[in-house]
Amino acid sequence: MSFRASARFKAALTLAAAHENRSQANLLETLEFEFCRQKGIEVPAEPAQQQN
Repeated sequence: MSFRASARFKAALTLAAAHENRSQANLLETLEFEFCRQKGIEVPAEPAQQQN
């Protein structure tokens, strides 16, 4: 997966991941799952495979 992000976002992600002693990818994953939990969004344990 890739996406564009501002230089400010990249700097914040780098600082936040270091603060939490996590990789940037792990921090984003953790934040996303927490967001979904707080909003009541059910995420399947194993999502269906996407077809290309």
